[in-house]
Amino acid sequence: MASKTSLEDAVSELMDSPGGELLSSIRIHLRKRAFALFGLFLAGLIAGFPIAKSIIKWIIDEQRLPNDVNVIVTSPVEFIMLQIQLSASLGLFLAFTFLIIEASLRGVKHPVVKARVAELDVKVPKPSLTMVLSVASSISLALLGIIYAWELLTPMLLEYLSTDAQEAGLSTQWKLGAYVGFILNLAIASAIGFQAPVVTMLALRVGMVEPKTITMYRKHIWFCSFLVGAMFSPPDPLSLFLVALPIILLFELSLIIDRLLPKR
Repeated sequence: MASKTSLEDAVSELMDSPGGELLSSIRIHLRKRAFALFGLFLAGLIAGFPIAKSIIKWIIDEQRLPNDVNVIVTSPVEFIMLQIQLSASLGLFLAFTFLIIEASLRGVKHPVVKARVAELDVKVPKPSLTMVLSVASSISLALLGIIYAWELLTPMLLEYLSTDAQEAGLSTQWKLGAYVGFILNLAIASAIGFQAPVVTMLALRVGMVEPKTITMYRKHIWFCSFLVGAMFSPPDPLSLFLVALPIILLFELSLIIDRLLPKR
């Protein structure tokens, strides 16, 4: 009985704290926005269904497949389930994007957040040309990464994988879900990897890290780039090199640009 009372007191004390007030505000706000979030998810699910079908048909076009490779379905519902997964991902993306934007706009106005920011003596960045350029650069680099993955990495890796299997005497019949998932994962990984310049520049320009520190750990960053390449490529040196090279080059380019730009 005593332990139950102490637990209730601890929970009550937690909810009365600034962090508890913030959690309570978030919970109330999510309840108010539940209908809007569900509506966005449903809209993405419905609108994304025909889009997903077109994307799948475009990806599995025979002209984009290596020689002697067939994409097959292993169950009657595999194709439609893949469409549902892709369209549901679009719905979740719309809902989370709405939450992030609203949190950015409303969160900084919350009394608890203001108090914490004042205690930490942190300046909340305001919309500026630098922020706009950062967002535009991030989007442009993500698109560039997707193009790189689709035009260079995907054909090269698929050709390697199919040739390797055929040389081993295997028939190359790939499951639809695995094939589409492989390509989408490769595109997402490239889009994330191509954010290296934006992350590096922001870290340097806002003073989160000193240039000499990054230079000191350059080899470690290169090694991590090759680890990323190893995760998303076949285990041959050429594939590993082609995945890691853009990340390293963009990282080094951001260091050069930082040296050329005037210091604040």
